[in-house]
Amino acid sequence: MTPPYERLIPDCILDAVDSAGFRCDGRLLALNSYENRVYQVWLEDDTSLVAKFYRPGRWPDAAIGEEHRFALELAEREIPVVAPLVIRDRTLLEHDGFRFALYPRRPGRSPELDDRDTLRWLGRFISRIHAVGALKPFGHRPLLDIESFGREPSRFVLEHDFVPVDLQEAYRSVVDDVLGRVVRCYQRAGAITSIRLHGDCHAGNILWTGEGPHFVDLDDARMGPAVQDIWMLLSGDRQDMNRQLAAVIEGYREFNDFDPRELALIEALRTLRQIHYAGWLARRWDDPAFPANFPFFNTQRYWQDHILALREQAAALDEEPLELAR
Repeated sequence: MTPPYERLIPDCILDAVDSAGFRCDGRLLALNSYENRVYQVWLEDDTSLVAKFYRPGRWPDAAIGEEHRFALELAEREIPVVAPLVIRDRTLLEHDGFRFALYPRRPGRSPELDDRDTLRWLGRFISRIHAVGALKPFGHRPLLDIESFGREPSRFVLEHDFVPVDLQEAYRSVVDDVLGRVVRCYQRAGAITSIRLHGDCHAGNILWTGEGPHFVDLDDARMGPAVQDIWMLLSGDRQDMNRQLAAVIEGYREFNDFDPRELALIEALRTLRQIHYAGWLARRWDDPAFPANFPFFNTQRYWQDHILALREQAAALDEEPLELAR
């Protein structure tokens, strides 16, 4: 199979930006991205912007359009999300068979997630995103569910022989076990409302400046429960996570209600992310960037550790949900 970005050489990148009406000075820097290809590109006036080239075949144009409209909708409400530039009434551009978008460059550092004030600020920020996300659904982007994040990726790694033969039965057994427990977590939560989400709300997608946070990369935006954009801010033992959760939700409730039943989904969503991550790496293994940057994957040790991590999650899935301070 031809690698998806084989033809995306520096001349192609610079020509694409030039085709959008910006004069490049020839400098570019590859930024940290694997699913897509993202570059900082300098212009002749010594400013720079960010060019994002979408992975061929991943999202249809309609789904990318929804990502862009959601970002613009947030920006119009002065919610600090980095939205694509509108160029000749379009945000999704094309050059030499590659779809791309251009973004203003925004500096920043990772937030300090052990700081209570930072967590409260992030809670307010996420709450504002969710208030807009709840106004209407996505029509072309998927739902975060057990099938797409659990059953489908686990089938893929087994059917394509990524799991070593001597570990296949152990992997199949532990996945069946934890997904059964995930189902029970969803049953415990009851009928949960799905809204438009950022979808991948970890510290790497939050940039912090003296003026506060702004979010980047809505590439994984989808429908799902509000807690999906909260649980990745929590870490440590149960006491630590309860303390962090209290700060986030305190800020969140300044702009929006939070349904505490969704707390039953935190470990379920963590489990689904672990299974999905292995499937994501497997699906991208024919892209040369993945073996080069993830050499630990597809080894005996990786699958042994993955199975062990899922067994540990089985116990976490049976614990009582985190609690909100009264």
